[in-house]
Amino acid sequence: MYIDIEKAKKEFVNYAKNYDLNDPMIDLKLNHSLRVMVVANRLANMMNLNEEDIEIATIIGLLHDIARFEQYTQYKTFRDVDSRDHGDWGIEILDKDMRKYVETNKYDLLIKTAIKNHNKFEIENGLDERTLFFCKLIRDADKLDILYEATFMFWKNSVEQVNNSELNQNAYNDFLKHKLIKRVKGENYDDFNKVITTTAFIFDINFKESFEILYKEDYLNKIINRFNYKRPEIQEKIRQEANDYIKNKVGIN
Repeated sequence: MYIDIEKAKKEFVNYAKNYDLNDPMIDLKLNHSLRVMVVANRLANMMNLNEEDIEIATIIGLLHDIARFEQYTQYKTFRDVDSRDHGDWGIEILDKDMRKYVETNKYDLLIKTAIKNHNKFEIENGLDERTLFFCKLIRDADKLDILYEATFMFWKNSVEQVNNSELNQNAYNDFLKHKLIKRVKGENYDDFNKVITTTAFIFDINFKESFEILYKEDYLNKIINRFNYKRPEIQEKIRQEANDYIKNKVGIN
């Protein structure tokens, strides 16, 4: 054993208890963190990584959103643009508390670099191959769980028709180019446009194993099916592009 994951998990839950777990937004981030830990472990095992690297992937998954609790408590938002960058903030927290979660300092730089980069629009340049690998893995695990949340938890009024008259054309154009969409402050991101930007997460997925999970769980179709679009041709174009992209990455013709 290189990292005592069960001990780290207990410490993390104890840390979360410093905040109001009766607040559904705080509870949301606790459960998201625990699920991402599981997804990161699942991906690492699917890739047949060695025990050490599986544990590193797992601990990064657990700790990646550690700043979210303080962020929401102080700012009542998870929007970094309206508060602070939660990846960078997480590093500040772990600079003080890392030994609570990992006894050795052997993995500190690797863990912190992956957490710092998990929420950025792009991974920073100049990283060594091993560090870059774990940055990509946590980004995949995080996005897979966000797509899970979008499938089962977001957009509670999804039975209502979505009005496409204010379609964010820039976001839609980027989607059709298979690009991750960078939200611009002041532009329209109602539920319909959030579907586009969230679905576009697939264009920042890195590993075949991640696409295999996406294909098996069928998150994208489930998300798209939650809405009744006034312009169904847009709905079907999003579906077609997303499904064709995922099948291509999995290797299905």
